[in-house]
Amino acid sequence: MIDPLPPSVASPLPDDTLVGASRAMREVKQYLPKVAAADCNVLITGETGTGKERVAAWIHRHSRRAARPLVSINCAAIPDGLLESELFGFERGAFTGAHTAYAGKLRQAEGGTLFFDEIGDMSPSAQAKILRAIEAKEVCQLGGRRNVPIDVRIVAATNQDLETMVANQRFRKDLYYRLDVAHIHLPPLRERAEDIPLIFEHCLAEMNVRSGRHVGAPSREALTCLLTHAWPGNVRELRNLLEAIFISPPDGGISLDDLPPRFRAHMEASGRENASECERLLAALFAVDWNKSKAAAALHWSRMTLYRKMAKYHIEREVTPQEGRRVAGKSSRQDRAL
Repeated sequence: MIDPLPPSVASPLPDDTLVGASRAMREVKQYLPKVAAADCNVLITGETGTGKERVAAWIHRHSRRAARPLVSINCAAIPDGLLESELFGFERGAFTGAHTAYAGKLRQAEGGTLFFDEIGDMSPSAQAKILRAIEAKEVCQLGGRRNVPIDVRIVAATNQDLETMVANQRFRKDLYYRLDVAHIHLPPLRERAEDIPLIFEHCLAEMNVRSGRHVGAPSREALTCLLTHAWPGNVRELRNLLEAIFISPPDGGISLDDLPPRFRAHMEASGRENASECERLLAALFAVDWNKSKAAAALHWSRMTLYRKMAKYHIEREVTPQEGRRVAGKSSRQDRAL
């Protein structure tokens, strides 16, 4: 039995709230409880900034292992020469500088979850060693003489295409299939634009609480800018945008002038009139709290045309009255778009 870990050993991942009501996020949310209960290995894929760490945290928190540690290891940040000792640990005197014994990440996660972040960056030699540990469910520390049984759930994440890496012999096929028992793919933010106002509102509320301020929702023009942005950094980029706004926060709501220069330049270059039909439809829906009659009138469409466009762009989101009031009610009265 491993002694309880001090707080510094397995620091918690960020708040694991999953925000989004698009079809893609609804499917993820419906699948996650099943994955958490199954206690199988999990592979999470998605672009940088899509929230893979948050999903890993959610799975752990809602699994039977929640009372035990969630230990994270960034495969891209640890040199290959140190990865083995980080994973398996070492005995005192195992090598020069090993003045004290170290349990290693696998044993630190005993009874809990070990999260491999960016596992696609793990070297082939390290892949072989972790595969053996997963298969045998035991580890041997550097300098040790006996194997120690482990009970650990593996959750791995990557922004790379592991199937292509397997085909190119850059990632072990046997390890890939060991990890890819439950597969969760997180779509990029640009493919679920209807979630942008919800995520922005959620992050804005967090920033207000943290800073003790009361910054209001974005204006209609600012929201259109957010909807037309490509978000290559996904949710992380959106959070960073709010961090930049709160350096010199506005007294009221967020206008287009409050956005960083590169966002304003994008808006000026594209023009609000040039926003795609899907983006204009989303902006209109959020501006009127998803009242379809008002959205159709704002767009000068018939109600049937609005429904056809929503079906065309797979916009199916329905909001609860509470969510609608939070996202749109207050700011709609102030001519804002959330």
